[in-house]
Amino acid sequence: MYNAKPHQEHDLERLHQQMLQTRLALLVSHGEQGLLATHLPVLLDPHEGAYGTVYAHLARANPQWQVLEQGDEALLVFAGADAYVSPSYYPSKAEHHKVVPTWNYLAVHAYGAVEVIQDAPRLLDIVTRLTDRHEQGRAEPWKVTDAPRDYIDGMLRAIVGIRLPIARLQGARKLSQNRSAEDIQGVREGLATSADHLDNQLAAQMHSL
Repeated sequence: MYNAKPHQEHDLERLHQQMLQTRLALLVSHGEQGLLATHLPVLLDPHEGAYGTVYAHLARANPQWQVLEQGDEALLVFAGADAYVSPSYYPSKAEHHKVVPTWNYLAVHAYGAVEVIQDAPRLLDIVTRLTDRHEQGRAEPWKVTDAPRDYIDGMLRAIVGIRLPIARLQGARKLSQNRSAEDIQGVREGLATSADHLDNQLAAQMHSL
C-alpha cells in the first residue's frame, strides 16, 4: 500500500496489537478469475514465525481457497479506527487558510503464501480457538463441545482452514504527524468531542504521539 514516511509503522508489537484488535479482516488474492476477497474473522499467533502466523477458515463453497492452494502470495487487510479530519480542527486555519480536509486511519497489511487445511483435527483446533477467543468474557461462554459431535463433524466438512505465515508486514498510522503540534492537538480535541465513537477511538490513538 502507498504509505507516506511520516505515517509508516514498523513496531512489531504495535502492529500485532492492531491486528488482534481487528475482529474482521479482509483476505485478498488473485487468480484466473481475477481478484477475490473474503471478509473473515482471524486468529493471530504472534509467536509463530518471524512476524506471526494467521489462522482462519472459509466456506468450502468459496472458490477462493482453491486459488490460495496454488501457493501465490495473499494479502490480509486489518483496518482500524478511521476519522474524517475537518480543516476547522486546525488552529493554523485562522492564520493562513491554507488547509484542506483529510482522513486519519490505522491499517495493517500482512502478506504471505497460504497453507490450505482440510484435515478435521486441525480444522477443529482452528474453530475451537476462534470460538474461545470471541466467547471469553461472557458469563456463560459457549464451547464447540456444547454442540453434538456429529453436527460439528458435518460443519467441519463444509469449511477449509487457512494458515498464513506472515512474510512481510506494512503498517499505516496516519494521525496528523505531518502537522504542527498545535494542529495535532486541534485534531485530537475535535475528534475527542465528536458524537461519533470511531472519531473518539482515533482521538485516543493520537495521545500516543
